[in-house]
Amino acid sequence: MAEIEYGWYLPTHGDATRVNDPAAAIPPTPELMHRVVRAAEDAGFSYLLIPVGATCWEAYMAGAFVTERSRTIRPLIAARPGFVNPVMAAKMIATFDVMSGGRISINLIAGQADKEVQGEGVRYSKEQRYDLMREETAIMKLLWTQSGGVDFDGEFHTLSGARCVPKPVQKPYPKFYLGGGSEQAADMSAEHSDVHLFWGDLPENISKSVTDLNVRAGKYDRRGPLNFGMRLQVICREDEADAWAWAEQLISGTTEADRDRLKARVSTSEANRRVQELAAKYGDRAGDHLWTGLTRVRPGAGVAVVGNPEQVAHQFQQFIDAGCTSFCLSGYLHDEEAARFGRLVRPLLDARND
Repeated sequence: MAEIEYGWYLPTHGDATRVNDPAAAIPPTPELMHRVVRAAEDAGFSYLLIPVGATCWEAYMAGAFVTERSRTIRPLIAARPGFVNPVMAAKMIATFDVMSGGRISINLIAGQADKEVQGEGVRYSKEQRYDLMREETAIMKLLWTQSGGVDFDGEFHTLSGARCVPKPVQKPYPKFYLGGGSEQAADMSAEHSDVHLFWGDLPENISKSVTDLNVRAGKYDRRGPLNFGMRLQVICREDEADAWAWAEQLISGTTEADRDRLKARVSTSEANRRVQELAAKYGDRAGDHLWTGLTRVRPGAGVAVVGNPEQVAHQFQQFIDAGCTSFCLSGYLHDEEAARFGRLVRPLLDARND
């Protein structure tokens, strides 16, 4: 099994003490970003997920800020199909890798809502975006590993003698991550990802998915094994009652209109559909310390591990035992929750998995 790694989340869209409540919103500022980066690095997180979307700051510029304001933490930045020409994307990522001393990883994202990506000028359907992402990822890998010019004749791109200067510091190239719940996402991870990130689910379901993806990965000529992880929220307090009180506060500002907008927004996302099904089947608690409340009020990876340090560590250990070694986490407020996880939970997990 791979060494366990922990990642945190940079809220370039801002933070909040209640979701969907403008009065409780904390706007994105360089100062907020700096607090979160410093807290995550001090807590021992090895990578930092930088989000993309209409309400987020530009991820590569934010990533450059992260590397300038930190010592070791590694930005995890999206490569989205259709947004940047793959030759330019390969150069951007390689240049970032060289100038940061090998501190970048790539987050493959194709499954965002059609309406959102169309608003940013990308007209491909979700299915087309996955096909395009497979092609563009293959192009980037060729550009990073071939010494001469690259010729490529694909469905979306035709290249003749293309080159990437410089080459990445990380060999043969930076790590690829992908999080998604669709068949296309699973096949894309099986072929190209180093880490597949599941959204919150029951440990027994995660174990079955690990087995399935390993079978899929065996069909491809990969450079190494496919590793697995979880994209989760975390709410940890020294007293369990305080953790649950904070969880309920987070969703107390959401209206029925907010919930209706959420349903329309995530209707084409398989990963969002799965967490909605989890919430519908089990209610707010899919397990003693696995909370689905956030999935009802916001899109994305909203399943949270909630409890005191021992309870949170126990839930994480169940995912580790199911085959997960990478945990991409977030929590409100993001600087404070990162510090709590590093101080209260990480030592327990390190002791159990030494």
